Amino acid sequence: MDHPVSCDVAIVGAGPAGLFATYYAGFRGLRVALVDSLPELGGQVTAMYPEKAILDVAGFPDVKGRDLVDGLVAQALTAEPVQLLGRTASGLKVDEETGVELTLDDGTLVKAKALIITAGIGKFSPRPLPAAEGWIGRGVEFFVPSFDPYADKDVVIVGGGDSAFDWAHHLEPIARSVTLVHRRDAFRAHQRTVEQVQASSVDIVTRAEVTALRDADGGDRGALAEVEITVDGEPTVRPVQAVVAALGFVADLGPLQQWGLETQRRHIVVDTAMRTSLPRVFAAGDITEYAGKVRLIAVGFGEAATAVNNAAVVIDPSAHVFPGHSSEGS
Repeated sequence: MDHPVSCDVAIVGAGPAGLFATYYAGFRGLRVALVDSLPELGGQVTAMYPEKAILDVAGFPDVKGRDLVDGLVAQALTAEPVQLLGRTASGLKVDEETGVELTLDDGTLVKAKALIITAGIGKFSPRPLPAAEGWIGRGVEFFVPSFDPYADKDVVIVGGGDSAFDWAHHLEPIARSVTLVHRRDAFRAHQRTVEQVQASSVDIVTRAEVTALRDADGGDRGALAEVEITVDGEPTVRPVQAVVAALGFVADLGPLQQWGLETQRRHIVVDTAMRTSLPRVFAAGDITEYAGKVRLIAVGFGEAATAVNNAAVVIDPSAHVFPGHSSEGS
């Protein structure tokens, strides 16, 4: 095993909250090691909706996920963190007096004086579309990282949540046709986006499910050519060259569940200082749980700063929780 990575604060999770925590730790003069199971920075935003317009980040009336991540990465890299990407945090040992030891799945040992967990929903895997078995990567995808491949295609999107409606809204002017299939009349997506899609040329088919996918010869060996959609028990067939299964995903905290942290509904319980039930371990962002919790990127930014500032005092008891404003001159 290589020499341990030593730092002041280890941050697990390189999504928006983790990236801002990295920047803020650097602002406080702390050495950072940033860990994420994904191979690139940005977390779920990069993996799932880089082209999505995000409307609830302060100061940005409308910002694409990709552009938001680009800014966060540039900001975070000013802290010059050690980046440990494509690796999962598997084990944790905590010493209340000296710090934490974090073991990664490749055997890397990270020694830190404090740990901040910003792992979002943990590791996630998409919910399967039964009819799509054998078609994944051959016309069926779970995410839409780029819109260009869908130009001039007949696209079917399956689902009724935010991702399904966001992708339907953005693909409508690009694709030849967009059909959104959902098993119920009611939708989980944000009402504004639902209204935009309803007012567009997207064909919304409810009380329906995709029951078969076929190639032009009616088999499953060639290119995707047609979809069978069953509505109230009656099947209909439409042309299709691309299907997006936006059925949500299954979240898994993975090894974190074995660390002795107090959790509630697959989230880590924290106090107002973002402290977890373990000494020297803090959390921020969507993975946290407390009374009145609101899961927004904007909220995660504030929690990240709170976690870093309180961790700084644990690392150095002579430090102050509030370091002053970053806009103040030296």
